[in-house]
Amino acid sequence: MSTSSESYTDKIPFGDLGLVVLESSRKIGNRVNDYIVSWRAENENEHHQSLAFAGYKKDSYLIENACPRFGSGEAKGIVRESVRGMDVYILVDVCNYSLTYSVCGHENHMSPDDHYQDLKRIIAAVGGKARRITVIMPFLYESRQHKRSGRESLDCALALQELTEMGVESIITFDAHDPRVQNAIPLKSFETVMPTYQFIKAMLKNVPNISFDTQHMMIISPDEGAMSRAVYFANVLGIDVGMFYKRRDYSRVVNGRNPIVAHEFLGADVEGKDVIIIDDMISSGESVFDVATELKRRKANRIFIAATFGLFTNGLEKFDQAYESGLIYRVLTTNLIYQTDELLKREYYINVDMSKYIALLVDTLNHDSSISHLLNPTERIHKILKKYNQIP
Repeated sequence: MSTSSESYTDKIPFGDLGLVVLESSRKIGNRVNDYIVSWRAENENEHHQSLAFAGYKKDSYLIENACPRFGSGEAKGIVRESVRGMDVYILVDVCNYSLTYSVCGHENHMSPDDHYQDLKRIIAAVGGKARRITVIMPFLYESRQHKRSGRESLDCALALQELTEMGVESIITFDAHDPRVQNAIPLKSFETVMPTYQFIKAMLKNVPNISFDTQHMMIISPDEGAMSRAVYFANVLGIDVGMFYKRRDYSRVVNGRNPIVAHEFLGADVEGKDVIIIDDMISSGESVFDVATELKRRKANRIFIAATFGLFTNGLEKFDQAYESGLIYRVLTTNLIYQTDELLKREYYINVDMSKYIALLVDTLNHDSSISHLLNPTERIHKILKKYNQIP
């Protein structure tokens, strides 16, 4: 979609746009840049020749940067172009474990801690010269450690405070594990964006015989934590929602968590219906397999798993087996974090591309315009449902 028809493009930009894409987000960052370059090349406006729009149209908005390392594993951030007075957007994927670095001859895969440190290095390299810094961190660093249940560190809250103290004006993330972490920085802008529209669009495009109605479809929350996400998804589609809750053994700790004893179901009959299990992330996949097994036991039809972040921490073998056995039908995750080539080749996998959405967020914010209409996708969801004859 060209943005030439959007009224926000007539507004004077907040500053020259600069995209500082860290190595971890190169793939999606390049796509975001291509969208903005294309839109602005097409956009004609009577004011674009004025001084306020100087540098508005470019062949690229990417700012060259790097985080080289010494032999000891220590690093430094380098920004190789001037960003003085610019409206800078820094894009980082803290989950990209494919990147490596050498420590005294040993190869290390980059952890979320390493990526977070590189983000701070780049902010430090900018040195306060940018007019505004916005960090786009799709998977919020340490977002799973959002509350205390003992003598524990609150890493996510500390990270948010640290970034804002370094001069970050705004933080944009996607489907935060618990949006209440924004309470750590109440005077700064924090947006958690939901990819509901993109999930629905991807399913409509890739599953021709899908029907979003109460007779054929149901939304399932795998636990109480994902309930609000599932309720919104179900409400915009006008279909029923069900929920599983986990019974845990609080007398034991396995891999840092209390093990799940059983999944109990609350909701309407799922027999003969397609179901979408919606969650913020797929980690090992054990929880969704348990939920899918319970749904099949209740005679559900096709099972779709939709999660914003596909971590697949234990690999894809069990997903392959679940697909071959008919337990699951399709798996949808976004390209907001690193995806392996093996995942993209899987027959059951649907890639939900978020680059156009990020580009629209960046382009709108650079014009100092409100993104509230982008954060609430209800109208766009209804339009695409009507396009695919899903609503009268």
